[in-house]
This record gives sequence, structure tokens and C-alpha cells, in this order.
Amino acid sequence: MRIIPISGPAEPLLDPDLLWDGRVGDLALADLADPVNPGGLANGHALKTAVLICLMTDRRADPVELRDGDVNRGWPGDGFDLMAGEVPLGSKLWLLRRRALTAEVETLAQDYAREALQTLVDQGAFARFDVVASANRADRRLDLAVTGYGRDGAEIFDERFAVLWEQI
Repeated sequence: MRIIPISGPAEPLLDPDLLWDGRVGDLALADLADPVNPGGLANGHALKTAVLICLMTDRRADPVELRDGDVNRGWPGDGFDLMAGEVPLGSKLWLLRRRALTAEVETLAQDYAREALQTLVDQGAFARFDVVASANRADRRLDLAVTGYGRDGAEIFDERFAVLWEQI
């Protein structure tokens, strides 16, 4: 994924917003009174959508990272040749689904999230991210707090995500 500037008087770019309910993602719909795209796809939260895509898309893992029985996942577009400077899309958070909720998992989750979000820093959409993972063993979930900052140091993104540990 690349974020590029649009030049010239062209039709407005209507990248759709994604909604995340903790289990699945879906496209956000615009209100019928929307002046740009009435009843179409909402497109007012480009940075939030970019963060969701980076975190919630499964990134292909190196075969040595897989445990017995794991099937490698990943976005199909990463199966093609990547151009110079491109990195695979998504996160490796999916690798944690068969692990116990330990301090090591918290550290890995933070590392995987930072790795996934680094492309947004490299492209200049964010200056940096703070990521904090904390295990909530009682609810069998890992809470992931993600805060993104702009070039001026101001906070421009702040969301919490719950990665659920379900009985497999």
C-alpha cells in the first residue's frame, strides 16, 4: 500500500472507510445527505482506514515463524513481485492466536503492530506510533492501544483494539 499525493483537478478520490467491530471489517456507508457521495461509500477517515488495513490484514510469515500445524497466511497481492522499496502488507498478529497470554506475547504483539504500521511512517502519513499491548486474561483477550502522531507531534490517531483468544 502506498499513500501518494493527487495532483491536478481530477475527480475526488473516494477510498472507502473501513469499520472494525472487533471481529470483522466492513465498508462504511455515506449518509444519503452526503454532498460528495450520497448513499455511496463513506470516505472521511483515510488514516484510520490505513491503520486498520495494516493491522487487520494478515502478513505472510517466514516459514521458521510457523508452529506445527500452522498454514501460512498473507495478502494475495504480496505473492507478486514487490517493487523496490515496497514491503509486504499487514501484520503478523495472527501468529499469536495459538499462544498463551504471557508477557512474551504482549511484547510480540507490540513488535508485530509496529512492524505493520511502519509503512505509514515511511510514507509520511504519521511521524511515529506508540503501541502498548496488555493481556486481559480474565476475558481471554489481548488489548492493543495504538496512538499515532503527526509531524508536528500532535496526536492524530488513538484507538484500542481487542485481539480475542477463542477456544480452538
